[in-house]
Amino acid sequence: MSHQESYRYNTDYTDLLEGRDASFYAKYADHLRTQHKGERVLDVGCGVGQVIQRLLAEGFDVHGVDVSEPSIERAKKIVSTCRLYDGKTLPYADGNFASAGALNVLEHVEEPELFISELVRVVRPGGKIVLSSPNFLRVLGFRDYHVKMRGFANKFANARRLLRKRREMKLSPATVRFDRMTPIMKQPFAPDDDAIVVTNPLEMAFFLKQNGCSIDMVACTDRYVAWPIDKVLNLTPLRFLMFNAFVVARKGP
Repeated sequence: MSHQESYRYNTDYTDLLEGRDASFYAKYADHLRTQHKGERVLDVGCGVGQVIQRLLAEGFDVHGVDVSEPSIERAKKIVSTCRLYDGKTLPYADGNFASAGALNVLEHVEEPELFISELVRVVRPGGKIVLSSPNFLRVLGFRDYHVKMRGFANKFANARRLLRKRREMKLSPATVRFDRMTPIMKQPFAPDDDAIVVTNPLEMAFFLKQNGCSIDMVACTDRYVAWPIDKVLNLTPLRFLMFNAFVVARKGP
């Protein structure tokens, strides 16, 4: 069984998602909004549908996909345009959406580079892509919930890895790939622990650019915080070294 297939019947995963407060999704959902209500929007990894419900209430034509059958069953109670998919190929035509995004999904997919290409593919030229995942290569921060982020040795190793990746992006961009890691399986189920991709804002922005996008924003805050704090945290390139990876991009013509 592949890593993504392990989610297919995982009711613990679905129960965890259903227990999350709607504020967890607010920043992501708000950035998925487009200028005109009624436009088609896609949430990849829609879970039980909190983002779907928020955008539907605001008048958007919302669609969602997920690899989890129990989650899709619950999301379909909100809107029938939620559907199960294989975690690889999005079941939509090119340029079908005004915006598309994925929150805390990229770190769990088996082909993350392809996943980003697919996300861009289904968005129309000029449309928006929103990607949010943990920054597993964080160098600064606290409340480090994953072992790869924790401790001075790991943070030092992460800093060196980021420098090597920046060099590779300049000298040999065709060889750049996300690092992989072994999932940590715990009881009770914890979705960040079982991540298999070392997601980080540097590479997320890189692969969006490689797929013809321009970057509107890179932030280390994936949820709303007080404006002065948000401004300070995201004012300098240090945002690439902290907390989370929240990237907003526009698809080129």
